[in-house]
Order: sequence, then C-alpha cells, then structure tokens
Amino acid sequence: MRAGRARAVPARGRAAAGAPRARRGRPARAGRAAARPGPRRGARAVILALLQTLRPRQWTKNLLLFAGVLFSLQITQLPLLGRAAAGFAAFCLLSGLVYLLNDLLDVEADRQHAAKRHRPIASGRLPQGVAWGAMLPIAGGAAAIAWWLGPAFTVAAALYLGLNLAYSFGLKKQVLIDVFIIATGFVLRAIAGVELLLPVSPGTEISPWLLVCTFFGALFLGLAKRRRELENAGVHAGKSREVLRHYSPELLDGLLLVTAAASLMSYALYTIWPGTVEKFGTEALLWTVPFVAYGIFRYLFLVRAWSGSEDPSQVLLSDRPMAATVVLYVVAVVAILYGT
Repeated sequence: MRAGRARAVPARGRAAAGAPRARRGRPARAGRAAARPGPRRGARAVILALLQTLRPRQWTKNLLLFAGVLFSLQITQLPLLGRAAAGFAAFCLLSGLVYLLNDLLDVEADRQHAAKRHRPIASGRLPQGVAWGAMLPIAGGAAAIAWWLGPAFTVAAALYLGLNLAYSFGLKKQVLIDVFIIATGFVLRAIAGVELLLPVSPGTEISPWLLVCTFFGALFLGLAKRRRELENAGVHAGKSREVLRHYSPELLDGLLLVTAAASLMSYALYTIWPGTVEKFGTEALLWTVPFVAYGIFRYLFLVRAWSGSEDPSQVLLSDRPMAATVVLYVVAVVAILYGT
C-alpha cells in the first residue's frame, strides 16, 4: 500500500510539473505570434466600421446632384459632369457626417432596436471617441470641395448641413416636421446640382416644377419610411424612434396616398408644361410618366409587403423591379433629351 502511494505521488508530481512547461512552451509562443498582427487587424476593423457608419448605400440619394447637368442638356460636357461629380462627393461627405452624428446621439435608442443595435457605434465596433474625432476631417473635406465649386453651392451645402443638424438635435422628434425636413434636404440637393454649374455655365436653370416633383417625391419616401418603421417596431415603436409615438398607421396611409398622387401629377404636368416643351423641343417626356407611376405603385406595395422597405436606398439596391424601373427611366430620359 505504501509503495503504491509512493508511486502515485511522483506521477501526480510529473503531471503537475509538466503542465506549466506546456503553457510556457509552444502554446505561449503561438499566442504571442498571433498577437503581433492584432493592432493592424484592429485598425482595419475600426476603419471599416467608420466607413459603414457613413452609410455608403445611402449615397444613392445624392445622385440627385446630377439632375442639373442632365436636365440642362449638358451631361456630355465633361468639365460640367466633373463638377457634378465633385458636388456628389461633397454631399456624400456631408450626409455621412450627419449619419455619424445621429448614431452618436442615438446610441442608446439604437441599442434597443432589433436591427440598429448592430450598427458599429451601438455595437461597440466603432469607439465613440474615434467617431467624434473623424467628424472634423470629414467636414473639412466637404468644405474644401464646396469652396472650389463656388459660393452659391457652398450656401446650399451649408443650408443642407444646418437643416440636418437641427433635425439631429431636436426636430426629428417633431411629428410631420421630421419628414418635411427630409424632403427639403432633397430639394436642396437638386438646387445645389444647379448652383455648382452656374460659375462655368451661367445660363443653367432648373424648372420649378421639377423642384415640386422632388419635394413631393421625397415627402412620399419619408412617410413610407415612417410607415414601415411603425409596423416593424410594433408596440416598441416609441423606444426605437420617439416621433413614432405620434404617428398612426391610418394617418400615414392617408398621407402616403396624398403625396403619391401629388408626386405623379406634378411630374406629369412638368412633362407637358409649355416651358418644358419649349426648352427640350419635344413632348416625348410624357412617355416617361408610366415609369414614375410604376415606381410609386411598386414602392407602395413594398411598404406593406416587405419589412426591408424601411430603407429607401435598400429598396433601390435590392428590389429588382424597382432597380430596373429606375434604369429604364434614366435611359428613356437620356434618349428623349439627347437623341432628338
């Protein structure tokens, strides 16, 4: 019995002695080797998280900056097209700056939202200090581009930024005013798309009817976004977005019908307005009305049938019939305006 115990003790001793040596050996070296590239991977992850917070998918809204050069029949002039592209870049930076600020201000509410809690700031993948620090160079880049494009464009860009700052710091909680601010932001994009051309093409102008179409179309999209948000959030709507407490499905459905009709009618009137016919020398733009009508009806359908329709940009990029409609509309407009 004693011998058995004596043999058992060294066995336990060897096992105990061997374990630390194994931890100090290869596994430890492997851990140190794996740790060396960690900071580089961490920096890349933060940069990607910052880019995601700037919402590149939402930059499709800024394509409206090209409306001025398209409808002024100057899209074939490369210098003017280049200025429109610069304006597009400036508004992408500005809108990204606004998204960054909104995510910083709404971080606690986003953490209560089923989808928004995965955003980089809400999930912790993008440190809040890094997000605040990135705002200055982003604003500086937008300001530099705006200064190059001229004072009138700078004013339009500043109004856009000021309006969105007011939205972020309180107006987003005001029922109806929130969607009116969204619509006004689209109108300012359209105006900026004209103002950036004026320093080198003084005769450029945009039809007031087109601005009316832009306003009602953007108002329609904003109301559709609220309608889908309300349905997706259910009884927790007020926690995910405070203004949703004041909306009801019946109110939003009625407003959607009004804005859809106003968008379609204003565009149809624009295509046959005497000033439009005189400017383009044709009434053929009337043939693009079916594309606009289908796009509006399709979006109304998606608002009620698809939970992903909460984001207009995602609809444009994900719904094939909608994307095809937009492409066909642009092709038809270019063919009519530049082929006649």
